[in-house]
Amino acid sequence: MSALTVDHEPEQGWDDLVRIWLETDAPEGCKVEIVEGIVTVSPAPANKHNVIAEKLQRSLYKVIPEDWGIYQTLAVSVPSRSGLFIPDLVVVPEAALVELSESEHFIPADASSFIVEITSKSSLRHDRVSKPAAYAHAGVPLYLLVDQWAQGGPTITLYGEPKGDVYRVLQAGKFGDEIPLPAPFDLVIDTGAFPAA
Repeated sequence: MSALTVDHEPEQGWDDLVRIWLETDAPEGCKVEIVEGIVTVSPAPANKHNVIAEKLQRSLYKVIPEDWGIYQTLAVSVPSRSGLFIPDLVVVPEAALVELSESEHFIPADASSFIVEITSKSSLRHDRVSKPAAYAHAGVPLYLLVDQWAQGGPTITLYGEPKGDVYRVLQAGKFGDEIPLPAPFDLVIDTGAFPAA
């Protein structure tokens, strides 16, 4: 199954898009997001996708501060890019969920310290192009793209130093390589444990 879009008027504003997002009745497990001003519904991730997310989450819990969390279903907003995303992992101080958020359903993307997207067949363009541009625009310090569907085999790319809508590539490799995360994480991700799609 590929991603579906939800009909809405192109001239609708941010508040209208969020209302449609909140009211979209999708099957359980599906991901409802706003990507470039379009409400999309994607199927639940595949099993190997979930294994990668769990391995990353387990590693990150060893190095994050006690008052930070790692979330798999937390929505982050970038209204200036007409985006409201549910990344595969979001690392964020817990205070952002209770103190900084203007909504009980999402937080501003710039409250995130680290965002991970793991590609699915239905999300390739969004994870590779639209989302990193929005995350960079919002000033998210680190973005990790785990691309199971890259030509030539699965890859992992760590982006940082956002400027405008662009990140700098800090590290890139194939599954099997080690990817070091900078401070405040100071963690080496062993991608050899990741199953290929």
